[in-house]
Amino acid sequence: MRSAGSALAVAILLIARRVSALDNGVARLPVLGYNAWNAFQCNVDEDLILQTANQMVALGLKDAGYNFINLDDCWALKNRSDTGDLVPDPAKFPDGISGLVTKLAALGFKTGIYSDSGWFTCAGYPGSWANEKRDLELFNEWGISLLKYDNCNIPFDNITRQNEIGRYQVMQKAIADVAEESGKPPIIFSLCEWGWQQVWLWGKTIGQSWRTTGDISPQWSSLASIINFNSFITMATDFYGRNDMDMLQLGNGDLTIDEAKAHFTAWALMKSTLLIGTDMRNVSQDVVDILTNSEILAINQDPVVGTSISPFRWGFNPDWTSDSLHPAQYWSGPTQDGVVFMLVNVADSPATLSFNLTESPWIRAGRQYSVRDLWSHTDEGIAVRSFSRDDVPPHGVVALLLKDAGDEPDALMPQCAVWYQCVTQDGIHVGG
Repeated sequence: MRSAGSALAVAILLIARRVSALDNGVARLPVLGYNAWNAFQCNVDEDLILQTANQMVALGLKDAGYNFINLDDCWALKNRSDTGDLVPDPAKFPDGISGLVTKLAALGFKTGIYSDSGWFTCAGYPGSWANEKRDLELFNEWGISLLKYDNCNIPFDNITRQNEIGRYQVMQKAIADVAEESGKPPIIFSLCEWGWQQVWLWGKTIGQSWRTTGDISPQWSSLASIINFNSFITMATDFYGRNDMDMLQLGNGDLTIDEAKAHFTAWALMKSTLLIGTDMRNVSQDVVDILTNSEILAINQDPVVGTSISPFRWGFNPDWTSDSLHPAQYWSGPTQDGVVFMLVNVADSPATLSFNLTESPWIRAGRQYSVRDLWSHTDEGIAVRSFSRDDVPPHGVVALLLKDAGDEPDALMPQCAVWYQCVTQDGIHVGG
């Protein structure tokens, strides 16, 4: 039994964590939008960005909630101006970034931009080291709403005398100062240091999202590895900030439709930022249908519950096993409308996935639950104590929303869903 003193200590710790989190009124929910890097890398210009934005409107993605268009690396010239400012490449952006922002705003989009905490960006363009306030003032003047901040080409230690936290804090202060001086909302701060210094422990004191791993690629092995890694740090995500699992790869590479569904489901239900990263000019309808699954998106954008789903059983491996090809299979979490479950078949052949409802900490014993399939968009009846799905495809996913449907039927045997946990008033186990 926990003592009053230890309970008070826990309460103080929770309050301290809440106070230390950055709560500046922006990005309380995950950002939804587009970033061209996965599909085009440096080969972007205003025409491509505007074509993409128009396609997102035409395909219903804007209406589904994807309202950010984010520039990544390579948007600037290789040298700053004579006065020290970043200069948009005039061949790529003839109307400048401010002109692009205006055109995107007319279509209903906000604009994000990219910089780096080092001398140079990852592609060799000017970084923001020692120019944080100058660059933030410029971004603010252009009407930028989000900054992705990378971690390449860092000055030597005897120059920075800092770790990543300190370097990112400098830009966070610039964001706060410019917001106060301009009277505009703070720019959303998206940290991209790839988890090198356990960013999930401190990221929410500085920004609204933080990359947790290296770059994603459009293969199942990459997706599985990212899911596996993030399965151990899900508690870092809430309304004050979130683990960013990297940009979506739907529509790229040779992902199967089942892998694409699993990819989107995991990223959405773990409350990651969702940034589309494929060529919208020839995207398939299957991919659009996945990206616009309103029932999955509603949970990602849940205004009442900001936390991620978490594993309750690993399945393929013993619990708490780290396996980059075979991550945890059984996940759940609370939502404003019920308990959401994600079941992932990590095997290379079809499988049956089954679980006892009360394995999830969010399910009440002695109750039955209605089952909603979030991919077929059908009601699957009532689950009592357990659920099973046969023939889940290789690397496929099952997404369910369970809602309390009252007391389970009388006279069920054994009288306890997990029979060995319960006893009669006389201390006798019944069942098994």
